[in-house]
Amino acid sequence: MSDSTDRYQARTTGRWWRYRPGRGGLGRVVDVPELPTTVGSVTLRNPVMTASGTAGHGAELSPYVDLAGLGAVVTKSVHADPWPGNPAPRVHEAGCGMLNAVGLQGTGVAAWLAEDLPPLIDTGATVVASIWGRSVDDYRRAADLMAGAPAQVVAVEVNLSCPNVEDRAGMFAHSAEATEAAMSATAGCGRPRWAKLSPNAGDILPIVDAAVRGGAEAVTLINTVMGMAIDPVSRTYRLGNGGGGLSGEAVHPVAVRVVHDVAAARPDVAIVGAGGVRDATTAAELVVAGAAAVQVGTATFGDPRAPGRVASELVEWCARHGTADIGELIGAIHGTH
Repeated sequence: MSDSTDRYQARTTGRWWRYRPGRGGLGRVVDVPELPTTVGSVTLRNPVMTASGTAGHGAELSPYVDLAGLGAVVTKSVHADPWPGNPAPRVHEAGCGMLNAVGLQGTGVAAWLAEDLPPLIDTGATVVASIWGRSVDDYRRAADLMAGAPAQVVAVEVNLSCPNVEDRAGMFAHSAEATEAAMSATAGCGRPRWAKLSPNAGDILPIVDAAVRGGAEAVTLINTVMGMAIDPVSRTYRLGNGGGGLSGEAVHPVAVRVVHDVAAARPDVAIVGAGGVRDATTAAELVVAGAAAVQVGTATFGDPRAPGRVASELVEWCARHGTADIGELIGAIHGTH
């Protein structure tokens, strides 16, 4: 091979994806092919993005992935103010999934704009910023601060459903009224907004409707499933916060079901699918269920190249199955194509 670029066969597909030598011997995924898709009014070069909270605040994954080749980098949720997060331990391996109660630690929107965003933009990445709050005013202040972000920040994902904040019973994404209020308060960001919603709501359709009334162009489905782990010997919680959010392979069927049901009932609402995406097949499954794009999250902890690898493999998967346009797959299970 020439130009110090090696080609390695992706065992999951039997095809080829490209990487160059990188940190820790893992290599760096490069030359991610284009497969354009549209989420609301936002056009992305590839349907695969990172998931908020799993790719850092900025360019942390750049040694492993050509971030410019992804559909977008969705950054870790930031509050209007600095926030310390939850006590340790914050992460616990749970079978084929992961429990986390990180608690949205961050330095705040202003510091993120000044310190974390510039190196990420320097990679050529398309950016979706994620914000969160503990009150409607928190969301308003975070969104207003985002108004000064550069054009490379193409959308704002409004995290309404993090299960590791203090008052789980009062989660915004469990109340249609609270969801609409928070989304309405974020209009000041001056960008398309996506509402990240919880699978823990009893009936998610009223929450989706409320998000759209509040100005959401799309909904991200799903965030983590609430869970808990206890050490029976010490009789203590395995996470410092007590409970946490379950993510990874274990929640993928839940994500598929939620995306499927929302797409069937609200076909005009754009959906970003998230939950257990680890390869081309799991990505394509969410697309066929109704997602216009997908996010790779927990898989990144096992392989930091995962977002780039899945993005490349999805293009090859489509080629092998005679699909030239991702639009042919979106919602295909519903007979819309």
